[in-house]
Amino acid sequence: MKYFAFKKGDTVMLVSGKDKGKKGKVLDVMPKDGKVVIEGLNLLVKNVRPKRQGEKGQVVKYNAPLNASNVLLFCSTCGRGRRVGYQLQKDGKKVRICKKCKHIFS
Repeated sequence: MKYFAFKKGDTVMLVSGKDKGKKGKVLDVMPKDGKVVIEGLNLLVKNVRPKRQGEKGQVVKYNAPLNASNVLLFCSTCGRGRRVGYQLQKDGKKVRICKKCKHIFS
């Protein structure tokens, strides 16, 4: 990807897929693959076989990665997912802003 607008801890909104419209916190970012792992979204179930004799198998739920193109950064001012722009401040620091309302993301 050319650039990646998401960081760990950001609140994002899913724009397509089975969890469309839901919000969650970014747990992991994979810029080389163009994927993002979001807390509570895209949950998958994995059946784990017992490793030792006498042990029981388990059903494990985990957050699967989502394609970053299906995710928008959540703007608290607008109350929905928005595209991200960049702006240079007077001190030379580059910040992320909401394209619609110009809200600065931390």
